[in-house]
Amino acid sequence: MSTNPKGKILVIDDEDRLRKLLARILQLEGYELFEAGTAKDALKCLINEAIDVVICDVRLPDTNGIELTKTIKTAYPAVEVIVLTAYGTINDGVTAMKNGAFDYITKGDDNEKIIPLVSKAMDKALLQRRVLELENKLNLKFGFERIIGTSTAITTAIKLAQRVAVTDTTVLLLGETGTGKEVFAEAIHQASPRSNKPFVAINCSAFGKELLESELFGHKAGSFTGAIKDKKGLFEEANGGTIFLDEIGEMDHDLQAKLLRVLESQQFIKIGDTKPTQVSVRILAATNRDLQEDITKGNFRSDLFYRLSVFQVTLPAIRDRKKDIEALAKNFVQHFAIKVNKQITGFTDEFLKKLEAYNWPGNVRELKNVIERAVILCDGNELDASLLPYEFEKIAATSDSPSSPYDLSSMEELHIKKVLTHTQGNRAEAARLLNIGIATLYRKLKEYGLE
Repeated sequence: MSTNPKGKILVIDDEDRLRKLLARILQLEGYELFEAGTAKDALKCLINEAIDVVICDVRLPDTNGIELTKTIKTAYPAVEVIVLTAYGTINDGVTAMKNGAFDYITKGDDNEKIIPLVSKAMDKALLQRRVLELENKLNLKFGFERIIGTSTAITTAIKLAQRVAVTDTTVLLLGETGTGKEVFAEAIHQASPRSNKPFVAINCSAFGKELLESELFGHKAGSFTGAIKDKKGLFEEANGGTIFLDEIGEMDHDLQAKLLRVLESQQFIKIGDTKPTQVSVRILAATNRDLQEDITKGNFRSDLFYRLSVFQVTLPAIRDRKKDIEALAKNFVQHFAIKVNKQITGFTDEFLKKLEAYNWPGNVRELKNVIERAVILCDGNELDASLLPYEFEKIAATSDSPSSPYDLSSMEELHIKKVLTHTQGNRAEAARLLNIGIATLYRKLKEYGLE
């Protein structure tokens, strides 16, 4: 937005006296004024200055003001153009308005008429500029610009997602836990024609069958105990926009049939209702499971899989994009330093080397958590290796693999570290996942110096 509170105006007229008079009148109203006697000079001014309103004469030495209006509106759609017409050429003004002009005024009219007209045009221009700024901020917050990384693995995924985003195609996002599937889903929505409509996300693994059905499709009052009033489901809330179904592989088999109907007909029946509800919703889904294997086992419907996976985007694990770790870590350090009000400028080389040597079973989400913990513990102005969790202590800064691919004890140690990271240090849960007794786990932790 313009630094001047009332905005910037460009007056284009080859008659010096009239141009300077008009500029002076508007300057006294508090606007910042710029002048041009030709279309060429006017376009230079528009390039160099954030002009809000243009007042343009129809007759110019190097072009017609009506054509110039069209050029300005094409290049600067947020700029409002008021056309000055000579007596008896009102048709020029009308034609200019068809080309995008805000309005026109006849030369020789009382100059007081132009002041309220300029005020209205300025209000509209500043509003449009503000809307564009907000849209740009929204794109930075939720768009593809938010995704950090320059590795081939991540840029390939971004390009695929960008290609499909502008369509209305159903997308299945694949990848390990913590790779950023919801971030990608938000970016796809933001780059789609539905971006001005709701984006609704739900984790299908967070609800039992009955509750998930009610959350997704809604219910009628009295349809079950506790249903005291009608409830809109998330598909209705997302109408016109996008719904993101995370962990789709955890959805109950019966609910899968209901979801299939939505994909096929864009309608569903609420719990306790007798007639279908029609919606217009784009569906994005994600899973870290092998749905093909689930189909073989009878846990996932093949027809639903083929409808969901019209377009697949696989997000890379962080171990497949290690060149991005430094940029990701810097971004998280900056974010959390501001959040906890600390002056932290970066991290040591040893800290980065250990980040790059680690295998990151929890992917970007785990990296984010590790950086947040380090920032909270940091008393200085940079993060060092002593702030990393215990599983980083014995990591060699030059390798993310055991000392020998044939060394069984090294492989076991690395596997225990991964499981403990996955359970966030919960040793009882780690022992359960490893299928060993808790006493055995403690013995191995002592043996490998991981206590």
